[in-house]
Amino acid sequence: MIYVIPAVIAIVLTVSLAKKMPSYELFIDGAEEGMKIVAGIFPPLVAVLTAAYMLRASGTLDIIISFLAPVTKLIPAEVMPLALIRPLSGSGAIGILTEILNTHGADSEIGRIASVIMGSTETTFYCLCVYFAKTRVKHNLKAVPFAAAGDIVGIITAVILIKLVNF
Repeated sequence: MIYVIPAVIAIVLTVSLAKKMPSYELFIDGAEEGMKIVAGIFPPLVAVLTAAYMLRASGTLDIIISFLAPVTKLIPAEVMPLALIRPLSGSGAIGILTEILNTHGADSEIGRIASVIMGSTETTFYCLCVYFAKTRVKHNLKAVPFAAAGDIVGIITAVILIKLVNF
């Protein structure tokens, strides 16, 4: 298993030598194109990650959760931070998931709900920022309600299924 990457590199170099292709120049061109892509998606990426961390660090996330508590009686309060951060930041969501699993355990109902939410939702706004920044889509706000609805359905379905199955 440890030889997979060196084997792939060896195969690529062997094929490029057999076809008499300038492998180093092609590698440099690909790296340059990759850096242009990174330069294009980096500013929106930083904006979304900063917003997610600011929400959590400032206490605004806790205020939003307490405001939504009467509306979301179905969703356990312990899982609400994950449900709110997951569409913004994958790494922030992993941190919250780790905290939930350490506090409640992976086999608890809360832990299972959090795990299913993590697996059945997407970092929606992160993806929208990155993809729309790269593709320069003009009417990107049309996708936001549908993407948010998909996350909401994923979260509610996770809660319902775990509470129904309760194994």
